[in-house]
Amino acid sequence: MIKTIGVLTSGGDAPGMNAAIRAVVRTGCANGLRVMGINRGYQGLIDGEIKELTPRSVSDTLQRGGTFLQSARCMAFKEEAGVARAIEVARVFGIDAIVVIGGDGSFRGARDLSRMGMTTVGIPGTIDNDIDCTEYTIGYDTAMNTAMEAIDKIRDTISSHQRCSIVEVMGRGAGHIALSLSIANGAEAVIVPEKNYSVDEDIIKPIFACRNRGKNHYIIILAEGVGKAEEIKAEIHQKTGIEARISVLGYIQRGGSPTARDRIEASRMGAHAVEILMQETGSRIVVLKNGVVTDIPIEEALNMKKSISESDLALTKILST
Repeated sequence: MIKTIGVLTSGGDAPGMNAAIRAVVRTGCANGLRVMGINRGYQGLIDGEIKELTPRSVSDTLQRGGTFLQSARCMAFKEEAGVARAIEVARVFGIDAIVVIGGDGSFRGARDLSRMGMTTVGIPGTIDNDIDCTEYTIGYDTAMNTAMEAIDKIRDTISSHQRCSIVEVMGRGAGHIALSLSIANGAEAVIVPEKNYSVDEDIIKPIFACRNRGKNHYIIILAEGVGKAEEIKAEIHQKTGIEARISVLGYIQRGGSPTARDRIEASRMGAHAVEILMQETGSRIVVLKNGVVTDIPIEEALNMKKSISESDLALTKILST
C-alpha cells in the first residue's frame, strides 16, 4: 500500500511545474499520504537530496516560473546501476512511488525506475509540446505568449527600418513552437526541423510576394534545431537587397509567471497523478485527451512520436500571402 510518494522535476524547466508540484503535495496530503520533494531531479534522488513537503511548503509557488525543486542532468541514471542506486535511496526515505514531471527523457527515466520495481507516474512538463501521447504539455502556453510578445516588439522595430527579422525560437528537435508562433505573429515564413526547406521557395519567394503588395518589413521564424540563421540572413540580403537581423529568444521562453492555462492544466494533472497512485497503479503518464485529463501506460507513450501539423503549415502559407 502506497503511503509515501516522492515528486521531482527533470529536464528543462517549464512554467507551471511549480503548480504541478503544489497539486501533488496538496492532493496527497489531503488523502493522508506523505509527500517528499526530491531536489535536482534524478541526480538529487541518487544523492539523497530529499525533504518532506507539506501544504504550507508549497504556498506562494503557484505563480512562480521555473521549478523550486530544481533540475539537473544525471549521467549516472543512464546506467542500470544508477537506477538501482536511486531506488535504494528512495527506500531509505520510505518512498513507495515517484511522480516525475518532465519531458520525453524524464519519462524514460520513470520507465527504468518502474522496470526495476519503483511505482512511477509521469506528468508532461516541457515548453516544446512535443509529446505525442498528450494534446498539451505544461509550459507551452506561457512560452508561446512570452515569445509572441517579444516578436510583436521586434516587428515594431523592423517596420520602422524596413528590415527582415529572423527570429530563432526554442525547439531543438520539434517545430511546434515555431509553427504556432508563425500563425500568432503573422510571419512571412516558418522553418521547422521536421520539414526540408528551400530558401528560395520557402523564404525568398514569400518576401518578394509581400514586397510586391507594398509590404516593407518581414518576419521569418526559425526553430533552433534547424540552425543556419546566418546563412539564411546572407541569402536574403544577396537575393532581395533587404537588410536582415537575427534575434535569438533563447531561455526567455522558459521563464516568467505561468499563464492561467498552464496553472490550471498543471494543477489538474498533478492531482490526477496522485489519484492514479491511490489506486495502487503505476507506470502511467498523465495526458490531456479531448480536454479531459486521463492516463496511458509509459511504454505506450514512449513509442509515440509527434508529427508537425500539415494543416497548420498550409495555413501559415495562406495567411502570409
